[in-house]
Amino acid sequence: MSGHYISQHSGYTIHNRVKLVRGGRDYFSCLLELIKASKHSIHFQTYIFEEDETGEMVASALEKAADRGVVIYMMADGYASQKLSGSFTQRMKASGIRFRLFEPILKSDNYYFGRRLHQKVVVADAHVGLVAGVNISNRYNDMPGQAAWMDWAILVEGEAAVSLNRVCAEMWSRSSIIKRKALDSGLKPEIQPNWSCLVSVRRNDWVQRKNQISRTYLNMLKDSRDHIIMMSSYFLPGRSIRKGMSRAAGRGVKVSLILAGRSDIALAKHAERYLYRWLLGKGIKIYEYPSNVLHGKLAVCDGKFVTGGSYNVNNLSAFASIELNLDVQDMKFSAEVETALTHIRDQECVQVTEEVYRTEYGWVSRVKQQAAYQLVRLMFFLFTFYFRQH
Repeated sequence: MSGHYISQHSGYTIHNRVKLVRGGRDYFSCLLELIKASKHSIHFQTYIFEEDETGEMVASALEKAADRGVVIYMMADGYASQKLSGSFTQRMKASGIRFRLFEPILKSDNYYFGRRLHQKVVVADAHVGLVAGVNISNRYNDMPGQAAWMDWAILVEGEAAVSLNRVCAEMWSRSSIIKRKALDSGLKPEIQPNWSCLVSVRRNDWVQRKNQISRTYLNMLKDSRDHIIMMSSYFLPGRSIRKGMSRAAGRGVKVSLILAGRSDIALAKHAERYLYRWLLGKGIKIYEYPSNVLHGKLAVCDGKFVTGGSYNVNNLSAFASIELNLDVQDMKFSAEVETALTHIRDQECVQVTEEVYRTEYGWVSRVKQQAAYQLVRLMFFLFTFYFRQH
């Protein structure tokens, strides 16, 4: 195992076991098993929680856990989950689930549109955690006649789960030290002798002056030696990330991007394609995933290092949203991730070469792409202006 990433920050724990979990059926099976096995506490924080079949399934599992005495703290974003009905939330509260929305619209003293609870994390008994890009909605689940959006999660057991528990307790407690200590269960994970995997919990929250995930990507690009594969939805890197990518490619690092072929936000996809000419000019390879909406956020570097979670490579994640990733340094896990991403890249994607780009997108399309790019940049600026000034 190489140590050249470790020097960049000191937040790693070593006594951990990790597993890559694909979105859809695999993710929700893992989530339900985690809830079912919980004995003492669950912290559950997500961006979107919808009142559909998938939401009902998860809510029912949480209610059963609460009924057997598990203490559950559940938080959903006040903007993305605003359609939850009063009867649904009251039902959860009546079952014993401690539920609230993060910064409800028009009801919060500190509401800023750009700062949303975008992290997706579940922690059971301060022992096992699930960090993902996956929201609680049918779109992210395999339903009859409908495949789930492409997404990923990392399951972690051990010391890193304790760190995740503390992060969730801090979010729930609104930064009150007394409340945070009360919520931080004090449980210790049951660590097995053969668990040895370096894991670090990384966060972005500009209001709290945390930009750890952004630094992870910059350090990964700076320290890369041979190759990087990045899967990213809503890919609109800021100046620093673009500079890092350019320098990595310039010294011979093979940089591959797996991006959306189909997107749920057409404007963002048009803006993203405006960057293709620049990326191709730097020797960066672009692959579009056409089968379904791509929502995953996962990267692997040199077969040694992985980062994954909720962070999108754009300025909204960098400067506004609350994001959470796991950094993992482990040869076996990195090989597993690299195998998965390489298969998707080579077997399930369409490569966008310079010739393909010129053929597919004439001058009219490029004008539209530039207009979309400038509009999205303006939107990002408006959403993040407050945080840059405070």
